[in-house]
Amino acid sequence: MKLRKLAQQVANCRQCLERSTVLINQAEHILKENDQARFLQSAKNIAERVAMATASSQVLIPDINFNDAFENFALDFSREKKLLEGLDYLTAPNPPSIREELCTASHDTITVHWISDDEFSISSYELQYTIFTGQANFIKLCLKSSKLTEKKITEERNIGLYNSVDSWMIVPNIKQNHYTVHGLQSGTRYIFIVKAINQAGSRNSEPTRLKTNSQPFKLDPKMTHKKLKISNDGLQMEKDESSLKKSHTPERFSGTGCYGAAGNIFIDSGCHYWEVVMASSTWYAIGIAYKSAPKNEWIGKNASSWVFSRCNSNFVVRHNNKEMLVDVPPQLKRLGVLLDYDNNMLSFYDPANSLHLHTFDVTFILPVCPTFTIWNKSLMILSGLPAPDFIDYPERQECNCRPQESPYVSGMKACH
Repeated sequence: MKLRKLAQQVANCRQCLERSTVLINQAEHILKENDQARFLQSAKNIAERVAMATASSQVLIPDINFNDAFENFALDFSREKKLLEGLDYLTAPNPPSIREELCTASHDTITVHWISDDEFSISSYELQYTIFTGQANFIKLCLKSSKLTEKKITEERNIGLYNSVDSWMIVPNIKQNHYTVHGLQSGTRYIFIVKAINQAGSRNSEPTRLKTNSQPFKLDPKMTHKKLKISNDGLQMEKDESSLKKSHTPERFSGTGCYGAAGNIFIDSGCHYWEVVMASSTWYAIGIAYKSAPKNEWIGKNASSWVFSRCNSNFVVRHNNKEMLVDVPPQLKRLGVLLDYDNNMLSFYDPANSLHLHTFDVTFILPVCPTFTIWNKSLMILSGLPAPDFIDYPERQECNCRPQESPYVSGMKACH
């Protein structure tokens, strides 16, 4: 019985010695490691193994004492453990946080600001961004890099927060906690992720959605009707019967009772939003047109223009001389226009009440220009705006429109 017990303890001793030999060999091998990151990671692993060994190892005191040599027999790793605990470990930085309230945008740039708790241990940042498509193009690589919980990942995937990895743009080696991205599409939503990096690894911020503003524009004096007066800032047009000094050109609106003006841009891509303040005007038409649209008639009367129009108490949308009545409160004083050229849509909104009024489905074949026509009073243009949050484009909303052969009868014929 004594021999069996002693043999078992000898076997335990041999096992501990073998493990110690392997650990010492690994430690000697690590001492020759020149790569700092790999050295620190391996040293950390050895430290954990030593800690586990000292915490769980048995004190090998023989149950059967043959002589004094067996009275105090144990493995002591306390000195090695203390040395390893004294190493200065470098860990991956905490995820940075994008500060949406500090981020700014123009029609083609977005400046992203972020903060980090481990600013002094971070060697650089990496900015990743892509267009928000609203589709669930979720892939494993984005799942791996996002470092999100399974619940959060499922939520983000359901709202289409991730696109294919091929569509992500990457800006590496950023040393500051902000960066301005140039060359973006106007009126477009983007997803941004910031990665904090040091020698031990990296961690990503939560994805954040930001959007560019619309392309700013002014009224073009060269295309303005002779009986319209344009303000010095180019944003307001007013009927002025005495303004007859302008020379006639083919580009200028020239119709009788058709006092038209156009913006100084032609749009052939992206999303653009602007608003028009009608003030007290009760006869107007607001929309877009090709450059080839006739200048001697109301816009919307031909196949090259699309408009939202008011003629006294009637509100209609018109294209190619076909009209539909729109239920709009008479007190409408501001009209929002969203042109989504890439998705072939032109939409009109009541921004004061967050209401969708109508959407045209248009297969654009040429660049289009914002176009405005009035019969009385004045209009003011507000361009370069971000699309309001209540507009969830490119998703469509229903509107209450009634087709009409011609709602303008009797005394309203002048609106044509």
